[in-house]
Amino acid sequence: MKLFSFSFLIFCLSATFAQAACYADYKAKQDNPLRLHYGVTEVRGDCSVATAEAQLRDALARDGWQLLNVLGVFDESELEERRDSAGEFYLRY
Repeated sequence: MKLFSFSFLIFCLSATFAQAACYADYKAKQDNPLRLHYGVTEVRGDCSVATAEAQLRDALARDGWQLLNVLGVFDESELEERRDSAGEFYLRY
């Protein structure tokens, strides 16, 4: 029984650590004058475009930005290559 409990504990811990970080890249705009930006954000929860959109809409709106679209989601292995393109909007929202 102790072996089963220990195995179950290890399984639960490994499942928790197995969730990889998730990121999304997106485009947003402001009007009057028109300003556009490309950004990268960390997605909390389900790693999907829908989750990223839900998180970004309110966060961007607080600063006067409107989400145009989420381009896609990706893992940490593709994060660094987007740093320069996102500039000041790299992991800002």
